[in-house]
Amino acid sequence: MPKPWRLTRQAEASLLDIALWTIETFGPRQARAYEEDLIARCSGIATGNVPSQSCRAIIDTDLKEDLRFTRSGQHFIVFIEDSDGIIIVDFLHGRSNLPAKLASLEKQKPEQNH
Repeated sequence: MPKPWRLTRQAEASLLDIALWTIETFGPRQARAYEEDLIARCSGIATGNVPSQSCRAIIDTDLKEDLRFTRSGQHFIVFIEDSDGIIIVDFLHGRSNLPAKLASLEKQKPEQNH
């Protein structure tokens, strides 16, 4: 049975930025398709059908929270699994400095949407 999942405000903002950039670059049809792919991947995380990796191996084995990530298209989906479900922390572009971005996310407590 899938776990419930939700986006942080940061993840929502990143998803919107991705959609706007994709609309400007490739058009609305492609933006919709890519957003649907990202959302489907989030649903896959919630069902446990998507392989993911711990961010500890990339940043620091002493991280407090076990941030995890998986790839979808050109983006990494960064998330935390807790007792209430899956929290999608952010969507990071594959060309970004992943270790630095993940370290920055680790320092912030994920702000959840209500």
